[in-house]
Amino acid sequence: MAENIPGNKDESLTPERFSKLRQTAMKAKAAGIPSVLSSLEQMLKYMSPADALKASLSLNQKGGFDCPGCAWPDPDDERSIIGEYCENGIKAIAEEAQQKTIGAAFFKQHSISEMGTWSDFELGKKGRLAEPLLLKENATHYEPVSWEDAFQLIATSLNALGTPDEAVFYTSGRTSNEAAFLYQLFVRMFGTNNLPDCSNMCHESSGAGLQETIGVGKGTVTLEDIHQAELILVMGQNPGTNHPRMLTALEKCKKNGGKIIAINPLPEPGLLYFIDPKNPAKILNGGTALADLFLQVRINGDVPLLKAIMLLMLEEEQKNPGSIFDHSFIASHTSGYDAFIRQLQTQPFDACVEACGVPEPKIRDAATMIMKHNKVIICWAMGLTQHMNAVDNIKEIVNLLLLKGSIGKPGAGACPVRGHSNVQGDRTMGIWEMPPQSLLNGLEKVFHFSPPQHHGYDTVNAIKAMHAGAAKVFFAMGGNFLSATPDTLFTAAALRKTLLTVHVSTKLNRSHLVHGKMALILPCLGRTDKDFQDGREQFVSCENSMGVVQLSKGVLQPPSNNLLSEVAIVCRLAKYTLHSNHPDWMQLEKNYDLIRDYIEQVIPGFENYNQRVRQPAGFYLPNAVKEKVFNTTSLKAQFSVLPMPSIQLHGDEYLMMTVRSHDQFNTTVYGLNDRYRGIFNERRIVMMNEEDMSAAGLARHEVVDLKSYHAGEERTAENFIVVPMPIARRCIATYFPETNCLVNINAVAHTSNTPASKSVVVKVIRKA
Repeated sequence: MAENIPGNKDESLTPERFSKLRQTAMKAKAAGIPSVLSSLEQMLKYMSPADALKASLSLNQKGGFDCPGCAWPDPDDERSIIGEYCENGIKAIAEEAQQKTIGAAFFKQHSISEMGTWSDFELGKKGRLAEPLLLKENATHYEPVSWEDAFQLIATSLNALGTPDEAVFYTSGRTSNEAAFLYQLFVRMFGTNNLPDCSNMCHESSGAGLQETIGVGKGTVTLEDIHQAELILVMGQNPGTNHPRMLTALEKCKKNGGKIIAINPLPEPGLLYFIDPKNPAKILNGGTALADLFLQVRINGDVPLLKAIMLLMLEEEQKNPGSIFDHSFIASHTSGYDAFIRQLQTQPFDACVEACGVPEPKIRDAATMIMKHNKVIICWAMGLTQHMNAVDNIKEIVNLLLLKGSIGKPGAGACPVRGHSNVQGDRTMGIWEMPPQSLLNGLEKVFHFSPPQHHGYDTVNAIKAMHAGAAKVFFAMGGNFLSATPDTLFTAAALRKTLLTVHVSTKLNRSHLVHGKMALILPCLGRTDKDFQDGREQFVSCENSMGVVQLSKGVLQPPSNNLLSEVAIVCRLAKYTLHSNHPDWMQLEKNYDLIRDYIEQVIPGFENYNQRVRQPAGFYLPNAVKEKVFNTTSLKAQFSVLPMPSIQLHGDEYLMMTVRSHDQFNTTVYGLNDRYRGIFNERRIVMMNEEDMSAAGLARHEVVDLKSYHAGEERTAENFIVVPMPIARRCIATYFPETNCLVNINAVAHTSNTPASKSVVVKVIRKA
């Protein structure tokens, strides 16, 4: 393999270093003993043994703290004493609760330019941030700043703007319900709805598609529904890496007689076979085969695949009327069925088969399985939501569910699997650039001010506004904005045009190094940390993927006495910035019960919040679809007439999707290995089908450049290593954020405006 190659034009964005790639065969099974060993290694390497034990016994337990990783729900009843968590959950707390801290001495020693040459993995492992930091204009190093001076600088900068809409307030999915509610309240009292969040880049397409078709922008199933389902389709998702605890639920479905169809461009071990690491018997007997059928679809071939399946269902229904479709449900609870069927009949079956890339016999097998079952759940993640036609992907899923009557009954429904622990809760609390009128009315009634009525910037539009000079202050409540967003060079230029960037963080990330004229880092408590306010221990709450709200209380001593909770940061920010005595921000900082009292008054479904959230397993929020109530314009579930997606590839082009490695959660890189895919010690790789490699004359582990094309614009990512992988033909996969630079800022999904990171037209360019 080639030696290290000089970095690109801006090394601070994605340093280009190779780390001596080692490749083995893909794993056949997920979890098991290797997962246990990896978890132990992470805990013992970065945490003290006492903290590791204490945290592991409280993680996702009733009365404990909610995992800062994914939003998969916890069991309502008994939870495993051995450990109600997964390998990635342990990696998340080991990163957050690491023993090392970094403060004044560290930042005096290391400049911004030096830190920019470090990898994302190296940045995250430097230690917990110990004190607030300021980067002055034209300075080369961060330096300590008092909390008072930090808040005064932010308040002065905000109040000097020509209009509140010149400020952008971003949120990551880690923020608690209490902090999110106060944050959106402060922002709207300040006078803007510029509240972009990480949803804009992941499941916004799910929300848009579901809202239009069934009247609720989130999933309709519970964990018990997963267990009771007769058939589950898992689409565009790699649960073995991204939501490992989901595998336990799928295994229980199998135990109860359910079937599973896995649909993905890559055969991921977590979709196919699972060894429960908490169950010694399963370890000994080799685990459980999960997928009964694997459909290797081309990237963005999901709509033609679903159309092909529904054409076969329609054919059988016409032979034996009433045998396949649930006509009673369709007549009583849906609208648009006739138009949908007319359009479906115009779709050539052979063209659908060709477009999806799945062999016809396997499509027929899938259709037969679906036709035999009525309790059907379809699960999906970002493999479906990050395309220009992503909203149509979700609507086509709903079409299939409606045909089977698989909405609003036990063991059936739509299941978007959210990627961050409270991303759904943040939206429920009002973190949204397009707030519903009911929320604005509730805020006005309770807090006696006039909230802004016009829509604010989502993530993509916030980047464009900063780039154009229309937004001048950027405030991020958590997250790693630069690495999470598309078009890295464009986004970096946008951030550098601002007057001030502020990041509320627990540890270093790349966004701290790409900043405005001035920059602040405000260190906060993590999920694992105890939170005492005014001598009284507090707790926060979160909402998971299935609408359960439960408390989260940290168990470890904070790594520094100079940290504030997210709630305290918002309260003090409001005190310094706003000219209002209502609410009493200082009292809210001291007592989170008072925040929950306000949430109860504004947000539907939170009646008796303080009492119910203290119940051992929390409480479910209402979901109208469970009762077959559809809050759409027709008051019925809506069939959708959808076109076939069309992405034309020339002879030397491929369709690229960005994916996570197994040592990664969102933008946080825990290590350099992708154990299940057999890739070790390297991230700058291109996964290609071996037949495509041969046709292009590319050798195993050859170094190449990647070029993307959208609307006549070209973008380049240099120095990637080609690795053979059993991916669908004419498709390639790369890790993000390393190839986010190839995702054009204007390549977005209709309606949701989500970046199309999963369908990027690229060329693989051999080095001269």
